[in-house]
Amino acid sequence: MKKLLRKVMVVFAAMVMVLGMTACSSKDSGSADNKVIVGFDNTFVPMGFLDEDGNTVGFDVDLAKETFERLGMEVEFQPIDWSMKETELNSGNVDVLWNGYSLSQERKKIVSYSDPYLQNKQIIVTMADSNINKKADLAGKEVGTQQESTAQAAVETDTEFVSSLKGGAPVLYDTYDKALRDLEIGRTSAVAGDEVLIRYYMSQKGEDKYKVLEENFGLEDYVVAFAKDNTELRDKVNDTLKEIKDDGTFDEIYAKWFK
Repeated sequence: MKKLLRKVMVVFAAMVMVLGMTACSSKDSGSADNKVIVGFDNTFVPMGFLDEDGNTVGFDVDLAKETFERLGMEVEFQPIDWSMKETELNSGNVDVLWNGYSLSQERKKIVSYSDPYLQNKQIIVTMADSNINKKADLAGKEVGTQQESTAQAAVETDTEFVSSLKGGAPVLYDTYDKALRDLEIGRTSAVAGDEVLIRYYMSQKGEDKYKVLEENFGLEDYVVAFAKDNTELRDKVNDTLKEIKDDGTFDEIYAKWFK
């Protein structure tokens, strides 16, 4: 009888342990599912950047906050090396890329993505007092852009243009902020990049200091990027973005950042 009682107690203790571990696992899983980490470039004005007080702000930041609040999810913004963004996403270090992420044919192959929510143009900017007025005027000169950006891809796709540049390639920077500062001090003759960023940058520094060429590298769409297999979160974000557009909240956020 004593042996039987001991066996029952051992089995009962084991069951309690297993149930306890299962409960903890379920709790941890629920907590993880309720939090989303957004990877972003914290210098990409006005989409996602740090203000003078070190706060994470921007159009995409406000839009992401509104989206995940409606989904009942906690959101954390994680600054990343933008040239490594897809690696960060597909390795699971971040859950989404939401920071002026332009859709391209190459990117379609490696990420899952939302419906487009904003249109952008890849433009060329130079200083107002330069004698550069068209692409052809940049022959033999240096043009800066952000590394692993769609602007870099657009420049390099225009084979005639890129082959005419000094060195036969654009000058690459890890942020547009650095590229634009080099333009201002004369290290490069122009910068190719996202219109939303360049126009905002110009508005902060004084638009009369710069000149945007009429020629550009075409239109593109901004999307939210997810890991290839994360279609569940993608679909939730898509549905919520539609709600935000339909009820006018999107227009309010847009007006705040693009006056």
